[in-house]
Amino acid sequence: MDRQRRVPGVHAVGDPRVDRPDLRLPAGFPAVVKPTRVTNSLRTLRFTHGRLTQAELADRIGVTRQTVIAIEQGRYSPSLEMAFQIAHVFGVPLEDVFQYPEESS
Repeated sequence: MDRQRRVPGVHAVGDPRVDRPDLRLPAGFPAVVKPTRVTNSLRTLRFTHGRLTQAELADRIGVTRQTVIAIEQGRYSPSLEMAFQIAHVFGVPLEDVFQYPEESS
């Protein structure tokens, strides 16, 4: 079963409460997530380590399944702490989970 975390005072787009000024995101709060150049091997690791599901991985690192999906798809870069937790679940070095492209000269 997937867990949804509610953030007090923050509502989904399309929710009629979003237009209320008292429920808007604070000024300077990023509304759009910046794309990342970090790639990962999460899907491969999940299948090579006992077909771990996204929900099972999410439970083990304390996030929602949607967060794991976003990380796998490269739409979200986890915090350094979460990245280490993921590597620890698979028993591999951080570099085996996440890769950052070399700068071309």
